[in-house]
Amino acid sequence: MTSKAKRARYTLEFKLEAVRLVKAGQSMAAVGATLGVADQTIYNWVKADREVWKRRPQYCSGLFQSALQAYSMRSSMSRRGDCWDNAPTESLWGSLKVGRLHGRQFATRRAAMDEVVDWLGFYNARRLHSTLGYISPMAFENNWAAAQQGNVA
Repeated sequence: MTSKAKRARYTLEFKLEAVRLVKAGQSMAAVGATLGVADQTIYNWVKADREVWKRRPQYCSGLFQSALQAYSMRSSMSRRGDCWDNAPTESLWGSLKVGRLHGRQFATRRAAMDEVVDWLGFYNARRLHSTLGYISPMAFENNWAAAQQGNVA
């Protein structure tokens, strides 16, 4: 009767750390010796990591999605490979960077955070929006709410 050797199981964090060490410049043999893993296994992890990143954008990769799951996080994309899902958010951050942050240095992290919060208050309540007839989002919502009140009465 022959028995199969039990296959070792490694956590995602362990594999990612091994790949990170190789990417940081350590040889696969050194990483394998340090972690007690066969060189070929380290090679396979690094190769899989490279293949994933070559084939798909990072936020769609299986390795990245697994890393998110390991930390109980969810990807912001609703459909596989659809970069437009996140376009409104990217547009918002782009407006913030151009409008308030580009070229500025803040004395403290708190000062930078205060600037972002102030800008978000402006962006959400006071900025004039072309698709709303050049009124602020807050004024638009108030007008809409008033119109709804009139429809109910």
